[in-house]
Amino acid sequence: MSSLSGEGPRGVLKTGWSATVGDYAIAGGWLSGGKVLVVGDAAGGVYGFQGTSGTMCWEHPSIHTGGLLSLAVQPSGASFATGGQDGRMRIWSAESGDVAKTIDFGNGWVEHLAWSLDGKYVAASVARRVHVFDADGEELWQTDDHPSTVGALAWSSGNELATACYGRVMFFGAASGEVLQTLEWQGSLVSIALSPDANIVACGSQDNSVHFWRRPTGQDSAMHGYPGKPSSLAFDDQGMLLATSGGEAVTVWSFEGDGPEGSRPGVLNHHVRPVTSLTFAHRGRRLASGSRDGSVVVWRLEVDGGGRPLGAALVGGEVDVPDVVSGLAWRPDDRGLAAFDASGGVTYWRVMDF
Repeated sequence: MSSLSGEGPRGVLKTGWSATVGDYAIAGGWLSGGKVLVVGDAAGGVYGFQGTSGTMCWEHPSIHTGGLLSLAVQPSGASFATGGQDGRMRIWSAESGDVAKTIDFGNGWVEHLAWSLDGKYVAASVARRVHVFDADGEELWQTDDHPSTVGALAWSSGNELATACYGRVMFFGAASGEVLQTLEWQGSLVSIALSPDANIVACGSQDNSVHFWRRPTGQDSAMHGYPGKPSSLAFDDQGMLLATSGGEAVTVWSFEGDGPEGSRPGVLNHHVRPVTSLTFAHRGRRLASGSRDGSVVVWRLEVDGGGRPLGAALVGGEVDVPDVVSGLAWRPDDRGLAAFDASGGVTYWRVMDF
């Protein structure tokens, strides 16, 4: 159990509000500049909460029959997309909280969703294929079958779509669907993160390693020794630091100078169970981490990957029965942080200046 047992939030995290949804809170994000927090749950429900008070704005229980698997917010916060076991992707209006478009893929699960950084495109993975749509939900193109089920999606700043699966990462042109680059490595890739300039692509692997490539040269390297799968990866806004899960500690690799090859990573210790979620604030070297022990920590990082905690808190109300943190979302102005957990909890903290 985290050392926070029995205590409220401390440091830069200050009490905000909490709420619950119908089932395991899978994912969420901020709409309309932080006015509304949207949350999707494992029972297929989608819920909107007023950002500062936690008052429920709207709810759509079980709208994805069989369960919701993915949720992604358009970067402008004007709309969002959800996907589920019912083989459907829905595009929603943030203003009304209503479905604007439904796309039916048939029997396949919609496991991953990702919006391009300019908000013009949304990609959905269904088994071995990825489908790309415009913001209104009109399909533009789809890939051929990948070698395996697609494990992760990401968009580059240059409007390239990156897909990860067994043995490869592929980059596609957003408008045409043309294959622009293929990076190969024999292993099952389960997560992906791109540096802001898209020159570095990092993937967590089933074999408990992090593999990365420098795209201009094709040079690749691997970081081994993780106790578990690095299922969560995050770059800071400068692309100098890569935070990785894969155990109880957060491991941070620095790309300063000739790193990270031949250098020691920063190791951030606080959680006592494996880390489940990592996300950098929109600006600066502030990292939030969540864990299977129910704890959430905000860190200030140094350029070498080291760091110190600035604040910490627990999700849920039962300190003796920790709730797994399933996701984290910084408010767009970085003055608030939301956490989602396996008991259906939604916790919001105000973040003080630091």
